[in-house]
Amino acid sequence: MEKIKKSYNLLIGIIALLSIVAVVALAGYIVSKPKPVVIQGQAEATEYRVSGKVPGRIEQFFAEEGDMVHKGDTLVEIDSPEVRSKLAQAMAMKSAAEAQKEKALTGARQEQIAAAYELWQQALAGEEVMKKSFDRTGRLYEKKVISEQKYDEVQAQYKAARATCAAARSQYDMAVNGARKEDKETAEALVDQASAALMEVESYLGELYLVSPADGVISARFPKAGELVGQGSPVMAVTDLNDVWFTFNIREDMLHGLKTGDELTVTVPALGDARYRTKVSYISVLESYATWRASLDTGSYDAKTFEVRSVPESPIEGLRPGMTAIVVRND
Repeated sequence: MEKIKKSYNLLIGIIALLSIVAVVALAGYIVSKPKPVVIQGQAEATEYRVSGKVPGRIEQFFAEEGDMVHKGDTLVEIDSPEVRSKLAQAMAMKSAAEAQKEKALTGARQEQIAAAYELWQQALAGEEVMKKSFDRTGRLYEKKVISEQKYDEVQAQYKAARATCAAARSQYDMAVNGARKEDKETAEALVDQASAALMEVESYLGELYLVSPADGVISARFPKAGELVGQGSPVMAVTDLNDVWFTFNIREDMLHGLKTGDELTVTVPALGDARYRTKVSYISVLESYATWRASLDTGSYDAKTFEVRSVPESPIEGLRPGMTAIVVRND
């Protein structure tokens, strides 16, 4: 009887030991069982920087951060006294060029033509007088009454009178005919040049009012009203919520053949437990500084990181750039 009792106790001990071993094995399996790989990223969207070509001072804003705006809406007014001064200069230059052109095309005034005619007649009378003197001097010189030097002096005076008369005639003809063709073309070219300069300054005037380049939300405002901004300095940022995607940084040993066009199911904790279907649109390796770690603890090679972008197949209500996105894959 005692022998049977000992055998019974031994059996119970063996069963208990086997139960403990089974429990430990089951716990070890559960602990060592591979967990689903959790890939985390974030939502991103196209962002436009609103900046101007003209330096100046912020006069006023027409939109606040968080406001929804449409393409073409005026967002900022910039005050630039320098541009307005250049506009006045350009307008004055154009007026002066047009006056020169009008003068060249119209020709000399009647008063100028009359004055030139009188000078010509005066020079013509002087030439006639000197011709008579020269003729008399020539006859006296032939009779040896006057010296050769006196004859040469009168001849020189006659030639000078003829030259003066010819010059006066040229001035009169110029006054009657007006400006030359080349002068007229030059005047027209100056008007065109001044008009182009004025158009350039007027285009800068349009840059004093900055407009939204797309529909979206004002995500940032950099300077404050009254501050100075330089040429090309960003003033505001407009985020296009209609162009949103998810970005994930994934080690290459976790890609497992992922390629462009594959579908990924994404959850956004900020929007609840809903799952959203997305399609991979971009895969590219990041720079070397983005390498995470060796693929094996012993370090057989360095696993580089790839940027993967996926686009939602349909718009996601309430999605905003910066929200966390999670992809769960069982490897």
